[in-house]
Amino acid sequence: MAFLLQVYGPISGQDRSFHRTLFLFCCKTPECYTSNDSRCIKVFRSQLPRRNDFYAFDPPPEDEPPSEADVHHSVLPRSGVKLCWVCGCPGNKACSRCHTVTYCGKHHQTLHWKHTHKKECCSQDASIITVSPFLFPESELVTEPEEEEEEEEEEKEEVEGKRADGVQMSLAESLAETDLEDMAMHETEDNKVFQRFKKRIAPEPHQVVRYSRGGSPVWLSAQRLPSDQDIPPCTCGSKRIFEFQVMPQLLNSLRVDSTGASIDWGTLAVYTCSDSCNYDDHYCPEFVWKQDINSDQQTHR
Repeated sequence: MAFLLQVYGPISGQDRSFHRTLFLFCCKTPECYTSNDSRCIKVFRSQLPRRNDFYAFDPPPEDEPPSEADVHHSVLPRSGVKLCWVCGCPGNKACSRCHTVTYCGKHHQTLHWKHTHKKECCSQDASIITVSPFLFPESELVTEPEEEEEEEEEEKEEVEGKRADGVQMSLAESLAETDLEDMAMHETEDNKVFQRFKKRIAPEPHQVVRYSRGGSPVWLSAQRLPSDQDIPPCTCGSKRIFEFQVMPQLLNSLRVDSTGASIDWGTLAVYTCSDSCNYDDHYCPEFVWKQDINSDQQTHR
């Protein structure tokens, strides 16, 4: 599993989740991905109350960062946290020979040694820390609110479409009822949902994450839509609600596309505990629903 995405945000009016983060992980092996199957993707929730042993009670000021002229005589603070070269998690175990790379444990140190570090260790390039191929490229998410769009026109078109269907029913009586249903599902419902998806993201076509806790995802297809029974409740018994979705555009930023097998999804919808319960100070697993793109949508994407 490789770390994919981190979404941070408190629940309004709830002290126990003042510091709340969702971590999304996915497998980097393309062969693990099958259509509409999310078993190779995991999401975990972590949270702390406002008063805790790690963060100050009052958040830092949201001022603009100082300009270069203001800081040329000062040294900006750095976290100083040593991270594992393989997985990116905290790791204080350094290579005993070059002391330039650190690991979270013996297993990842051995993995790096067999991969490249055996040749690099104590060489002239030892001080240059290469990027781990086991990790995705790191980027910062820029968030912006979405303007609400009027859906009256879409509803009007839908009503008029139903009226037109009623007028034309007499002309289509000779066709088999099952054929009509298949045509309607394929050409009307599925295409309508996909066109609505494209229209919704058109103002920001490169968006990679959509956040709307308690809202609804923007689906790519009318097929494989989860019912209430498909979303399991939290381990505490509370209902899970939609929180955010990962868009297919993120795959371009991850640089995982290939002509053969590759990591792929249409959208990943993440559902979390509606109560944002405590999980005995441990990471709480949440639920991911994976919807893939069918061949017709791939052609017109």
